[in-house]
Amino acid sequence: MRRLGILAAALLLAVAAAIPAGAVQPGERLADPALEARARSLSAELRCMVCQNQSIDDSDAELAHDLRVLVRERLSAGDTDAQVLDFVVARYGEFVLLKPRFNARNALLWGTPVLLLVVGGAVVFAFGRSRRRYASEKLSGEEQAALRRILDENGKGRPEGA
Repeated sequence: MRRLGILAAALLLAVAAAIPAGAVQPGERLADPALEARARSLSAELRCMVCQNQSIDDSDAELAHDLRVLVRERLSAGDTDAQVLDFVVARYGEFVLLKPRFNARNALLWGTPVLLLVVGGAVVFAFGRSRRRYASEKLSGEEQAALRRILDENGKGRPEGA
């Protein structure tokens, strides 16, 4: 039983060590727990422009620190979550969002691969049908005789299978 307890404690420590600690400094935290929770949620949605594959909540970069402070200032000023995100996007561009919004500007970006697959599939299908149609047509007796005559004149002999 004691071994099972030690194994459970070791497993719990391993899981706790795997959870990212986050880069939020104690001095950045807001006194209001509800505002801090909103700030952490928003920080998890924003990309660190230096690290690019991390949220500003996880990044130790100076710019990430500045963005975390900016988010907390906007929330303290009374902005809604949407207003904070809109402000940051207006300042840094759509790339700052870890999950880009689907809108008319990037619809072409999202739809181009699907469009290319559909068009390419249609071209392959049409090309395959036309080749199959021409491949199945046999030469008439008159055309076979003309082909033999041409081949005999050029010294090639009879065509294979004729």
